[in-house]
Amino acid sequence: MSKSTTAAAATPATPATPATELLNTVNAEQVSDAIKAAGCAVTTTEQDGTTWLHSASHGIGFQVLWGNAVTPGQYADFTLSCPLRVQGGVLPEGVLTEWHRTKRFARVALHGDFVVLEMDVMVAGGVAPAHLAVSLQLWTQMMGQFFLHLRNYKPESVAGTEAEADAAKADVSVAA
Repeated sequence: MSKSTTAAAATPATPATPATELLNTVNAEQVSDAIKAAGCAVTTTEQDGTTWLHSASHGIGFQVLWGNAVTPGQYADFTLSCPLRVQGGVLPEGVLTEWHRTKRFARVALHGDFVVLEMDVMVAGGVAPAHLAVSLQLWTQMMGQFFLHLRNYKPESVAGTEAEADAAKADVSVAA
């Protein structure tokens, strides 16, 4: 035997660490626990046999919208959704485009009088339980960043125009 083979053979084998069991689906309890681990309280309601989760971050409410059901109560994905109502004006042109240009993970869409911040979480194919926890932490960070983005957004066009003055008066509030 060569020295390198002898050295490798003499090295004690490291004990095998138990493999982390992967999540291929999630249920309301698992997602609720992940929301709590991210520092948010959770309210559950049941309607037509489905458990719905509602929570808040940064003082603004959000909900879990279930995606593809694998079996009753077990889902391959879900969407975290935060609808905000635009009141008293219009959003400045470009505010949503600028968000998408500079941020990842969470998207925004304009639906009538609502701006909706959303983030999809997939577990299909298998993810570690830590992925679920990190996804919820990321969501709360995205919410905070979006609220700052709305508050601090400045259109790049010439300041002081009447349209910008009207846009500056727009108020974004939590949807009822």
